[in-house]
Amino acid sequence: MKVVFFLGLALLSCGAEGACRGLVDNGATVFDVTKYGAVADGEQECAQAFIQAFNAACKSNGAAKVVIPPGTYMSGEVFFQGPCTAPAPITVEVQGTVLAQTDLSEYVNGQWFAIQNIDGLVLEGGGTFNGRGNESWRYNDCGGQVACDSLLPPSLVFNKVNNSLLQGINIVNSKGFHMKICESYNFTAQGLNITAPWDSPNTDGIHISRSDLVTISNTTIRTGDDCISIGEGSTNSCVSIGSLGQRPDEEDVRGILVANCTLSDTTNGVRIKSWHESPNLQASNIVFENIVMDNVRNPIFIDQNYGSKNKPGSSNVKISDIHFKNIRGTTSSNVAVSLNCSDTVPCEGIELVDIDFKYIGKTTAQDVTLTAACENAKATFSGTHNVSPCVV
Repeated sequence: MKVVFFLGLALLSCGAEGACRGLVDNGATVFDVTKYGAVADGEQECAQAFIQAFNAACKSNGAAKVVIPPGTYMSGEVFFQGPCTAPAPITVEVQGTVLAQTDLSEYVNGQWFAIQNIDGLVLEGGGTFNGRGNESWRYNDCGGQVACDSLLPPSLVFNKVNNSLLQGINIVNSKGFHMKICESYNFTAQGLNITAPWDSPNTDGIHISRSDLVTISNTTIRTGDDCISIGEGSTNSCVSIGSLGQRPDEEDVRGILVANCTLSDTTNGVRIKSWHESPNLQASNIVFENIVMDNVRNPIFIDQNYGSKNKPGSSNVKISDIHFKNIRGTTSSNVAVSLNCSDTVPCEGIELVDIDFKYIGKTTAQDVTLTAACENAKATFSGTHNVSPCVV
């Protein structure tokens, strides 16, 4: 899968009090991981050297930068733990390539690089995190299940990381999700390159949950699962939303903008999905705008029967105030719009404006009329569109 974001963004991150954290060279003290025992031979374990270098930087009294120089380093599980006494931002500059340990027993806490409880982080440098998932994917025993607790470790996990910037980093072949952003505020990711083979299991590009003001821009993602998944409790985030309602303690999703994107050769385009038999939740004020699709099977898709497999029960996630605007391109399906909503809480306020697709499937194009399929959905079509509206 591939999705490219072209959202404009300044190279500054401003916190709640208005203090901007930029990328200005402020004479930071450099904490070189090789000075703490890291060896760039791709064979010796470097996790403790990374942790020690970060801890020293975090506890310093002045501006600090952790540097992973050019070369190849191997590492098991790593924790970069705040809060830090060093003034924000604390910078981690990855210039080389970091290889993940292939022994899954090394990941006691179920993640590779975990960065948490930091206010003001810059992670940059043009380097690469290689999860070496190709040597571990055979151990994924989910067997295609939509609900599975046996997922492999994600590569980068940001938990309670606020007012921070991640830029110019390559994340490849993660064992599990490539990146997770959890319980974070004002987090910007830009200029990333996230890749894994199309058939790699559960290798979502970026998963966002319980976070506010997350912006992703100028990023290329080609993975074996969702490019970007926006989970429960996310607000004001900037492409699959869900799955919602899998767990009883989930929170509402609102204020989501997905704009100025190109999606190529994907199964699904812009999608909202919720579980059947879910708790009571709301997903509202969501906008998909100015999106180009190239050979996408299901361009516009709401699925409120996710995980049902013909089981009884309905989703209790209320989906409302959803806008699909200026979405165009090519599709291999004659059903360009599918709104499969809950019979318990039908979708309301679904707006489709300027929807324009060309059919490129196996049937002769002139014999195909592009249609919309709507179930339990109140939808309006306006503007210029070549998709036959569904009758509600």
